Amino acid sequence: MGAPGDGWRAVVLALHALVRAEAAAEAHAAGVEAADLEQSVWLRLLERRPAPEVPADPARWVRAAVRAEVRGARRRSRRERAYTVGGPPGDWAGSPERIAVGADERRALRTAVGRLPGRCPRLLEAMLAPHDPTYREIAGELGMSQGSLGPMRSRCLGCLRRMLAAEVVAPEPRGMER
Repeated sequence: MGAPGDGWRAVVLALHALVRAEAAAEAHAAGVEAADLEQSVWLRLLERRPAPEVPADPARWVRAAVRAEVRGARRRSRRERAYTVGGPPGDWAGSPERIAVGADERRALRTAVGRLPGRCPRLLEAMLAPHDPTYREIAGELGMSQGSLGPMRSRCLGCLRRMLAAEVVAPEPRGMER
């Protein structure tokens, strides 16, 4: 007496190459992925066969199953319509939720900038100003040379990056947050 999965293992071994070849041959014309078509055929076999045995005529059964899945895929593709009203469903740029999240992110950034050491808060506030000042204007406002703004900005942004990374809650294993 064999192990419980031996019957299905024999079926898979017997039909694997045939299912893969038929799915690859029919997939392109149907506009579906060959792997998806192959998976559908295996599912059909599992659903239709009460016992783990190779069909009487495996080649005929596989061809019929692949063609039936291709017909189903074609029917589905004819019925599917592109979603065009108001942009893609995942686009939430102007939604109230996105506006609230954006305001919260800006508030957190301004708070973190205020906690930076030295002249970093004044430098980054000047760079984030709504009137978009030039380096010359910022250097004049802060009383420093224009050539030192770039390196100082890099150090300040590095410090800000480390500060914000430390504040982000790291997820626990399996995607759960603390």
